[in-house]
Amino acid sequence: MSVSSFPDMYSISVLSLLGSTKWHITFYISSLQCPTFKREADGTESPEPFARDVILGTVLHPNGNITELLLKEGFARCVDWSMAVYTQGAEKLRAGEKSAKERKVRIWKDYVAPTANMDQKDRQFVAKVMQVVNADAVVVKLNSGEYKTIHLSSIRPPRIEGENKDKDKRFRPIYDIPYMFEAREFMRKKIIGKKVNVTVDYIRAATSSSETSTIPAFAERTCATVTIGGINIAEALVSKGFATVIRYRQDDDQRSSHYDELLAAEARAIKNGKGLHSKKEVPIHRVADISGETQKAKQFLPFLQRAGRSEAVVEYVFSGSRLKLYMPKETCLITFLLAGIECPRGSRNMPGGMQVAEPFSDEAMAFTKELVLQREVEVEVESMDKAGNFIGWLHIEGVNLSVALVENALSKVHFTAERSSYYKTLVSGEEASRLRKDKIWANYEEKKVEEVVHVMEEKERTANYRAVYVTEITDTMHFYTQDVETGTQLENLMETMRAEIAAQPPVEGSYAARRGDYCIANFSADGEWYRARVEKVQSPAKVHVFYIDYGNREIVPSTRLAVIPPAFSTRALAAQATEYTFAYIQVPQDEDARADVVDSLVRDIQNTQCLLNVEHSGVTCPHVTLQFAESKDDVGLSLVKEGMVMVDVRKEKHLQKMVTEYLNGQESAKTARLNIWRYGDFRDDDADEFGYKLKK
Repeated sequence: MSVSSFPDMYSISVLSLLGSTKWHITFYISSLQCPTFKREADGTESPEPFARDVILGTVLHPNGNITELLLKEGFARCVDWSMAVYTQGAEKLRAGEKSAKERKVRIWKDYVAPTANMDQKDRQFVAKVMQVVNADAVVVKLNSGEYKTIHLSSIRPPRIEGENKDKDKRFRPIYDIPYMFEAREFMRKKIIGKKVNVTVDYIRAATSSSETSTIPAFAERTCATVTIGGINIAEALVSKGFATVIRYRQDDDQRSSHYDELLAAEARAIKNGKGLHSKKEVPIHRVADISGETQKAKQFLPFLQRAGRSEAVVEYVFSGSRLKLYMPKETCLITFLLAGIECPRGSRNMPGGMQVAEPFSDEAMAFTKELVLQREVEVEVESMDKAGNFIGWLHIEGVNLSVALVENALSKVHFTAERSSYYKTLVSGEEASRLRKDKIWANYEEKKVEEVVHVMEEKERTANYRAVYVTEITDTMHFYTQDVETGTQLENLMETMRAEIAAQPPVEGSYAARRGDYCIANFSADGEWYRARVEKVQSPAKVHVFYIDYGNREIVPSTRLAVIPPAFSTRALAAQATEYTFAYIQVPQDEDARADVVDSLVRDIQNTQCLLNVEHSGVTCPHVTLQFAESKDDVGLSLVKEGMVMVDVRKEKHLQKMVTEYLNGQESAKTARLNIWRYGDFRDDDADEFGYKLKK
């Protein structure tokens, strides 16, 4: 006979005197009861005094571990409170129990799995995280485009117990509940905008607030294990003390498929005093919400304007162009309106009743949400409206949100954008969307040509020449100029900026270039610092930059770039290089002929002062005439007379005097057989061969 004990219960194996038959008998010792674990109303178990001093053990047999065999054959179920001290590996016990459940043997003969009625594609899938709702819930986007809220299985986020939070209208859970902000930020930085693996563990049915109420206190919840790169997000939260593990009744099978790992993670967090289990003072987040607070907003406005680009996190999206931002450095919440665009308005309550939503307002809001919600962005604050809302530009990973909405035909360019440096990009994006007749432009009809011509015929050519300095000429015969009037301002800014950089040199390699960012770049030709804009990041060693005050471009390593000091941003002085092209001239399509013209222009006008007059608008930039500063001769007309280019015949009545003068110059060059005319008038037969086409 062998005897093993467990508090007041003994297990005896008896060998029959008449043979080898064995009986396994379990009995309690009469007249006593030892300390045990009591089950609470919520299903948790708490030990009575000295109950934890009981010796726990494992019975081994030549045929294997008795505990595992009993579970696998459906004779027993796992007990949560003692699983943590099982040294042979709790996962083996869970695996044995799972095997018995799947085979529905013995005590599990009527067992139904929590996800038994779900298709495999609904039980396991990959999705993109669009929003972190709470420390235990996320909104994901499925491959089908559908949005779904997923709750992390078996964990409970930080909460305040026993306090009536409804009395305080300013109560903000994310900032006012200890460790809620840290938990949300951990999840946001880890998974927002990324694809995760989702394994549904169970569906928690909707619950009512009371027996007589039909309003559910909680809607139906899909509870799952969410992993990214092999990391269980729930386990990571618990291990940092940002969440706790829910305790269940022993027969409650609706729990995480990694429940034991969660318990072990919580035990480590408690032992190490992490987060909610810390004995230190809880972190306090004093965040000022100045949304709609006009006076407070006025105080912040000058500071945000001087700061240039400021870091922010998009907390909420009200519409395609209206957002709530958290400014971490300023520890405040602001309402932010996108500048330069007019976005479709959504439905809203008005004094006269409900205002109907404009077409594509929902699509615009969904677009903005997917691109920036809960993402780290940069904002340029320009102004403020009467309601205390800030107005400006928002950038995410080099993308200007205003431009993105316009390019995707979800917004129109507002006239206030004309004074901004993004105006040309906005207009170009709008024109492309309009030509596609996409979304808000689906029913757009262009004005008849006759109407446009009629309007133009009423104009007169304006000759209003101003002094400019030509800084760059491109291979396509476009050129960049600086206004002479603002030349002194640029010189002073460059001098002061370089002095500041010399006093406090930027740390080499500290700048991470992103497309669309303004920065300072060390120009290879002279080793001086200039203001620039990042146009493309090919690699850390090859960053394409555009020098905004001179119009030239260069490919440089990121080690020669640095953050532009706020005092020298485009807010302090707008970009000085403006792009133009010649009016009344056709750019030669033949590369050699065009190269000859560019060489001539570089020799005659680059780095010299000229007089400029805008003749008419163009798709990418204004078309202008240039005059040499001293002689007042027309630069473009000189090229025509030298036989280096052909005339672009404009039809507008008010430009006909200039067109006639240019055509006369062209006839003179043809007669003298200069340059492109040296073989006569090629346009009648071989125009395409020479890279020219006659406009009819």
